Amino acid sequence: MIDIYQSLQETRRVNAGASDHGEQTDTAQQTDTAQQIDTVRRSGTSRQGASLWRDKNFTTFWSGQAISQLGAQLGQLAFPVLAVSLLGASEFEVGALNAAGLAAFLLIGLPAGAWVDRWLKRRTMIVADLVRTAAMAAVPLLWWTGMLQIWHLYAVAAVVGTATVFFDVAYQSYVPVLVHAAKVPQANSKLEATSQIARIGGPAAGGALLAVVSAPVLFIGEAMGYLLSAIFLLRTRDAERPVPAKDRQPLASEIKEGLVFVVGHPLISRIVACTGGVNFFTTIAFTLMPVLVLRELELGPEGMGLIMALGSVGGLIGAVAAPRFAAWIGEGTVIPVSSMISSLFLLLVPLSVVAPERWMSLLMLIVSDFGFGFGVLVYNIMQLSMRQRVCPPGLQGRMNASIRFVVWGVMPIAALVSGILAENLGLVPTFWIGLGGGVIFVAPVLFSPLWGMRRLPDGLLGA
Repeated sequence: MIDIYQSLQETRRVNAGASDHGEQTDTAQQTDTAQQIDTVRRSGTSRQGASLWRDKNFTTFWSGQAISQLGAQLGQLAFPVLAVSLLGASEFEVGALNAAGLAAFLLIGLPAGAWVDRWLKRRTMIVADLVRTAAMAAVPLLWWTGMLQIWHLYAVAAVVGTATVFFDVAYQSYVPVLVHAAKVPQANSKLEATSQIARIGGPAAGGALLAVVSAPVLFIGEAMGYLLSAIFLLRTRDAERPVPAKDRQPLASEIKEGLVFVVGHPLISRIVACTGGVNFFTTIAFTLMPVLVLRELELGPEGMGLIMALGSVGGLIGAVAAPRFAAWIGEGTVIPVSSMISSLFLLLVPLSVVAPERWMSLLMLIVSDFGFGFGVLVYNIMQLSMRQRVCPPGLQGRMNASIRFVVWGVMPIAALVSGILAENLGLVPTFWIGLGGGVIFVAPVLFSPLWGMRRLPDGLLGA
């Protein structure tokens, strides 16, 4: 194991700027690496001292993503309501639908990162948005013609999921291109805050709309959100240039570079282990959430929208408070603390089934989602900002794709496992398995150098 770790670290130093043939001295290598980082970070489209509110490119990008997120939240409510309430999907079919939407992260996640590093990230996001627009618009069209079946939802979910792989990898790699390195945490905080506002307004609006319209109509709102995102991205400007063809390596070698960096980094590797394990087990539970809310507890689409909306207030508070919370207890310490907070609050979900009154079940689910949202947003903002700061610019896409391959790639598998467990063990035991496992997998960051760390590393030399 020590030999493997040393080999990974050596490859990481090569990625950071050492020659492929021969070896430089440590001092020269560190100097070159520091100069590269400084050069790239000073070349961002925003100045270090300028407020992001005055950065036209960032605010344009930010506005487009806010609208897109609002539309996406309508779809988040429409998919399960359409499958469970209108098409009568079984527990296994709900699991298969969730798996179809996430399968692309497992199947093409790794090469997507290498491709995104070769392509212009803004252009990649525009194309992905247009594909998602067309796919989502197909659902109401099929419904109006009387042809809609559950397998159509599988196909739409798979297409949207594939486009989302490319969009998300480019999106996470684009923030360091658009803003100065010192502004990356602030930019992520603003983006996540508006995302949480969308999660508050979107489900609430969706729940209200479902009282007067049918679920397929909500897909039009999501399609319009993606279309407007593409329009705002067209209006955004940046200084990114594609990687010259002569500087590219074979695809397999580029994919390997991203994996080696992730596995070899002493902090990122622990974050991946934690996030991957928690995602696997919580997906087992979250896949069945529509069945629990709509069928078991009979809270209806309005109840589900209320849970999502009010619960997202916790995420909004977490997104806004993340930098201050991190400054209070430490940028490193906040990662395991927030992960534990989110996992423990989820244990209220299976307990909601035994509540004597329906309103008590609803309240428990809202509180659970509130605490979960707070913890997850703090965790995501801090660990994502750290990853963006320590990774070489040329590896950003592959780094993010390698992580997504693991932490999202386990989710379609978990979704299928969820349906199988629910049909054989029952709904509530499956929730306990999923959420209990989520608590256990906090361990990789809980027992790590992150605990007690006042400041996260900033650049390769601090990693």
